[in-house]
Amino acid sequence: MKKIFPLLGALLLLAACDTFKTQTYQDNMVMPLAEGRADSLFYALSLEYATGGMLIPPMEKMNQVIEQQAFDLEDVSGSLEELATTYRENLIDEYITENSGAANQGGVLTWEDRINGMFTVSYKNWRNYQLSYYTFRGGAHGIQTVSQLVFDKKTGELLAEAVLFAPGYEAPVAKLMQEAVRAEMEADDPELLPLVEMEFVVPNGNFSVGESGIQWMFQPYEVGPYALGIITATVSWEDLKPYLNK
Repeated sequence: MKKIFPLLGALLLLAACDTFKTQTYQDNMVMPLAEGRADSLFYALSLEYATGGMLIPPMEKMNQVIEQQAFDLEDVSGSLEELATTYRENLIDEYITENSGAANQGGVLTWEDRINGMFTVSYKNWRNYQLSYYTFRGGAHGIQTVSQLVFDKKTGELLAEAVLFAPGYEAPVAKLMQEAVRAEMEADDPELLPLVEMEFVVPNGNFSVGESGIQWMFQPYEVGPYALGIITATVSWEDLKPYLNK
């Protein structure tokens, strides 16, 4: 029995350390451009961040990257609440500054700004995170974009393509990606396939990893017109194997 208890304790400790914990910071606001006007600024933020289940230094590093990406910052200083408050105040100032003159002419000037960030699936040593943005500044439609981040679970570092792949991967992997887009669109939306500018379907650093392989994502207008929406290219690990770093 004396030999069993230490082993059991070690297993319980390992299980506890592997329990990844998160919280979500939320903020939202509707602010009319001027009193009595219908046009307003709509703002909503929902940002998931890590709170436990990993060592503190890599966890803080991962959260800092999330904050940098979410608020488009080069350096992060201050708490998440402070960063979010600064972003909201800057957005308000921009909205008022750019539209106050037009408001006096009777135009309807509604803006919308939404940010949503969440952890998605984990695969082997990596944890995926997805940031979605929606912005509307007038016109026929807003713009939806999605950024994918892949973190090393142990270090909190972002996984870069240059680390994942061996040198010279770009051209052969681009060919695999183009074949994947072509096959998917021929099955689902063959009429839209001619709109895809295949020469732009290349590794772009916006990817996630999973059981089925690597999925790259392209924003509206990145590989074709707005009607294409967000385009994805998923290539299996088996097909990518010759180009991965050993």
